[in-house]
Amino acid sequence: MLEHHEAGQATRLPEAVASMVRHAQADHDALPAWHVPPRSIADTGLEISLLLGLLLKAAYLHRSVSLTILTDTLKLPASVVNEIAAVAVRERLLEVAHRGASDIDVRFRLTDAGYARAAETSARCSYAGAAPVTLQAYLDAIQHHSIHHTSVTKADVTAAFHNLVAPVHLLDSIGMALNTARALMIYGPPGSGKTYLAQRLGALLPGAVPVPHAITVAGEIIQIMDPLVHTPIDDSEASSARRSIDRRWVVCHRPVVLTGGELTLSMLDLRYDSNSGFYQAPPHMKANNGIYIVDDLGRQMVGVEQLLNRWIVPLDRGIDMFTLHSGVRFSVPFDVWPVFSTNLSPTDLSDDAFLRRLGSKLYVGPLPIDDYREVCLRTATELGLTWPESAFDFLLESLHFSSDTPLLACIPRDLLRLVASHVRYHGHAPQVTEESLCRAWQGYYGLQGKPEAPPPDNEHRWPAGHRAAG
Repeated sequence: MLEHHEAGQATRLPEAVASMVRHAQADHDALPAWHVPPRSIADTGLEISLLLGLLLKAAYLHRSVSLTILTDTLKLPASVVNEIAAVAVRERLLEVAHRGASDIDVRFRLTDAGYARAAETSARCSYAGAAPVTLQAYLDAIQHHSIHHTSVTKADVTAAFHNLVAPVHLLDSIGMALNTARALMIYGPPGSGKTYLAQRLGALLPGAVPVPHAITVAGEIIQIMDPLVHTPIDDSEASSARRSIDRRWVVCHRPVVLTGGELTLSMLDLRYDSNSGFYQAPPHMKANNGIYIVDDLGRQMVGVEQLLNRWIVPLDRGIDMFTLHSGVRFSVPFDVWPVFSTNLSPTDLSDDAFLRRLGSKLYVGPLPIDDYREVCLRTATELGLTWPESAFDFLLESLHFSSDTPLLACIPRDLLRLVASHVRYHGHAPQVTEESLCRAWQGYYGLQGKPEAPPPDNEHRWPAGHRAAG
């Protein structure tokens, strides 16, 4: 399978953002917490000691700092920051260095006592960004935007994957699997496009979700927002939405998080950095309200059975338990669409007890001949190559069929990149020829000599499951 151009996000996304804007313009008392900017310290739901520490650490970076910088750093309104600063001034940790004509034209300076307190606070926890939200506000946001509330139709799937070459039945199966919100296992031979397909699943997810920069539990800070995972909505409607909500939250596309062979059991727990003094959320927690993909299942350093056993409770109960280094335990919704991708057969991975918890098992194998031809032609066009029909026949008859090599989705791009490189190097005409295909095939598979010719009667025998019907 191959995508000709990058597809956009789900077609219903602008409507979802517009809905958030309309709700934000309604009665604030009826709105969820992430829509309402706090007007006071009490509205934040946070302890004054935590907020005071964040303000002092922000000022510590500058010694003298403006109210504008503090509001931008803490993502809190000026009224709230002024209230926190007033507490710091009363405790003689901060002093007003300048006050202009407008309420926003204020500059603060740390006192000697404030500088010492800020240095001590920074040594314990170096987090100096946006003020966190409470655990309860985070739980409410996840529940409100649950992946279980999403659904797609055949029209949605067709629009999201309109430029992807893949069998129709495969895309239909994916759409139906998403509507269950239960775990999906994609399996098949290496190179069949499982990972590529899994990564593209995010295009199916409708709507936008609020993601907090961080949350606080028992006085500890857990960072949630990750620029490598969360993509903010960036259009005029989203800008209006961001102005209308608590800035401690960011309106984002539903996240798609992928982990592969590097995954270990420790990565699935909170990661505490003793040097920084705060936590990073594990990947599946960052994926809440979106998709969490475990790629290359079976290649991890930890045993497959151990890894799958880690998911039994989250898959069954829809929650995951975490423990802080202080011993405090708390639960967070496991609100993701779990997708497992593997080269192994499901029966080789685990027992029936786990397999029953998977909503769907989807086989992704070799492409039908017509789809394989389309992938070849599109790839050639992208690389600036012309591909005559005779060259494609040669690829099938003399290379694939003669060696019983299945029509895997990865092969055209890998081969044609070698062909394009050869063309550029020698300055030849940008055309795919039998000779260039043969040379690329030998280099790709590390072969010596020319491939054997196919049988005269063109009766090609393929191993079971290797060749899809045309």
